[in-house]
Amino acid sequence: MTMFMNFTAAFLLAAGGIASAQYTYQIDPAHSSAQFSVRHLMVSNVKGEFSKVSGTVVYDPKNPAASKIDATIDVSTINTRIEKRDTHLKSPEFLDAAKYPAIVFHSKSASSTNGTILIRGDLSMHGITREVTLTVDPLAPEIKDHLGLIRTGTSAYTKINRRDWGLNYNSIIESGEAVVGNEVSITIDVELTRKP
Repeated sequence: MTMFMNFTAAFLLAAGGIASAQYTYQIDPAHSSAQFSVRHLMVSNVKGEFSKVSGTVVYDPKNPAASKIDATIDVSTINTRIEKRDTHLKSPEFLDAAKYPAIVFHSKSASSTNGTILIRGDLSMHGITREVTLTVDPLAPEIKDHLGLIRTGTSAYTKINRRDWGLNYNSIIESGEAVVGNEVSITIDVELTRKP
């Protein structure tokens, strides 16, 4: 009986250790951003960013495939360094920030290969939800900040076709080239915090 109780206690402790390895982090909006790049006139890339990203990340270092992400991007924080262009991008001809103030990503599944995590989920933007896959770097080693919070960070990447989300605005120049490309490259840099 004693041997059985010892075995049961050891099992419960081990199970508790496994469960405790799964951490929930908060995305730190002050140190996170989402950048994008799109072709202009098919001769150069125009880059911009959204400066307010918030949400949560669940990560288990023993099982990266169990990772989960819920992130929200504030559309009104778009910045391409040109105020007139930013106003146009927030208008109904593009993102329509007044009607659709947020871009939201909700993960559905994850897989891990050679340290790289692939997270598949729903991206909701401009009133349309479609599935995308994020390629996520391994989390940086944790550190403790001056407030006692544990911090780490990572970057995620994907490419989308803006027309899949109803962002169809364009104009054609004399040579027949589109002013704005359809493919958008996205990089999300996040700093994450959790309590010890």
